[in-house]
Amino acid sequence: MASEKGKIDFQSLVSTIAEIDRQLFAQAGKAVNVSLTLRNWFIGLQIAEYELHGSDRAKYGENLLNELSQELRKKSISNTGRRQLYNYLSFYRVYPQIVRTLPAQLRNLLPATVSKIQKVRTLSAQLTLRPEDLLTKFSYSHLELLASIDDQHKRAFYEIECLRGNWSVRELKRQIVSLYYERSGLSRDKKKLAELVRAGAEVADPHLEIRDPYVFEFLGIKSKEVMAESDLEDALLDKLQDFLLELGHGFCFEGRQKRILIGKKPAYIDLVFYHRVLKCHVLIELKVDEFKHEHLGQLNTYVSWYRKNMMTYGDNIPIGILLCTQKDHTLVEYALAGMDNQLFVSKYQLELPKKDEIERFLEEQMKEIGYGG
Repeated sequence: MASEKGKIDFQSLVSTIAEIDRQLFAQAGKAVNVSLTLRNWFIGLQIAEYELHGSDRAKYGENLLNELSQELRKKSISNTGRRQLYNYLSFYRVYPQIVRTLPAQLRNLLPATVSKIQKVRTLSAQLTLRPEDLLTKFSYSHLELLASIDDQHKRAFYEIECLRGNWSVRELKRQIVSLYYERSGLSRDKKKLAELVRAGAEVADPHLEIRDPYVFEFLGIKSKEVMAESDLEDALLDKLQDFLLELGHGFCFEGRQKRILIGKKPAYIDLVFYHRVLKCHVLIELKVDEFKHEHLGQLNTYVSWYRKNMMTYGDNIPIGILLCTQKDHTLVEYALAGMDNQLFVSKYQLELPKKDEIERFLEEQMKEIGYGG
């Protein structure tokens, strides 16, 4: 409180500085996130336009993102792994309307060949957020997660709920995984369910948003403590690939980030080997995450696809290895993909690295990289 007119006491000084810090920190975080979102949207736009109009696009074909990632990394451009480039492309295709938010100086960056922005949604206006809200109310991490949802109505549901609840990225992910959309559809009292969800939801914190690994990389901050998941994943896959080849158990390297088409949707398998002794493919998926059943389901899908599409005469059933890792925990799961030949199962268990052997190796490498607990 003021002790005299025009003067403030010590506690008022503290409170005023705290409020200034809160407001300007939030403003800075929002400005960085808007710039990062536009940067990633533009990258997706450029890739989409090159795929349509690039004069030498046939030269690269399906290897475009791999080749582009390698060249961009040579130029020290952050967050440009193949998966990240694919995510930017998906983000642009899902949210082309962000073009309407561009200020004049950024519109000059649009490629001369830019295709007419198509209206991709068939939803009513009441279910479609304004481009300005998409850009300013969500971080890029929010938008990347939302763009990964194929169903338009489901995506719109999470957009609206996330906006209304000011959800953190972690909360948005939790609600998607816990099937909030599906549960809402099955609930008689949807309003009550929404109230329960909002009551327990984690809201976004600008201090946490500006520490997002995407933001650190965008700002050029290099620190092991804020290593992006994709960087850690790449480093571990490098080590794992060498480790398996050096074991001498018959592993022959076939591909990294191996692209397959499941229906019309592309998928990318982290590592693919052919095992000379077992005469089968070995597919490896690494998740810088705790174990979740959907990870194992994803791997089994890949194994089943290989079984149907890639097995040739004399081959045995493919094998999948799932690696899940956290700072203080590593889990290895083998996907048997419906194997019913116990003799073969026993044989592959003898020929493949033991679970504890892989766990030990990964934990050592994580400590070496600076990620270990």
